[in-house]
Amino acid sequence: MKAKKSKVKSKKKSKWPLERQVFFRPNRKKYVRKEIKESGCVFCRSAEAPASSETLCVFKSKHTQIVLNKFPYNNGHLLVLPLRHCGDLLKLSPDEFTDLHYMIRLAVEAINAVYQPTGLNIGLNHGSSAGAGIPDHLHYHVVPRWTGDVNFFPLIAETKVVIETVEESYKSFAEFFKGVES
Repeated sequence: MKAKKSKVKSKKKSKWPLERQVFFRPNRKKYVRKEIKESGCVFCRSAEAPASSETLCVFKSKHTQIVLNKFPYNNGHLLVLPLRHCGDLLKLSPDEFTDLHYMIRLAVEAINAVYQPTGLNIGLNHGSSAGAGIPDHLHYHVVPRWTGDVNFFPLIAETKVVIETVEESYKSFAEFFKGVES
């Protein structure tokens, strides 16, 4: 009779502390802690100016604008929001509401064309108690997702490495929206 070989695997000792790459982003500290108090509404300033890389607005229609998120959860994270300062979905006119939702669809088309994600998170935090960072101006988040990336909710509290700059994202979307009629 032959002796059976043991199938017990040896445990590999892990190093402590865990070795990780660290990406320092001190410029986000004041934003995360809400220490920067801007006068007026950042979205209204963007609505009043032409679409540009400075305002991060990639497209405008009659009632809506599509803007890159300055602090994205993933590459290609867009915000879709009314041009008019309004924090209540029920206070939008029928034309504003229809245009806003048509533009969400256009934002999805743009993200699919530019980034080819395998999924999307699309959401509106309606009011400060629901998590809206700027509750007085409605804005939908359209976030591209890929299998294996970090789940959406931990991203809100944790750090995420985004592999391209907002400027690079702007250039990609500017090319897509060049051919779209407003």
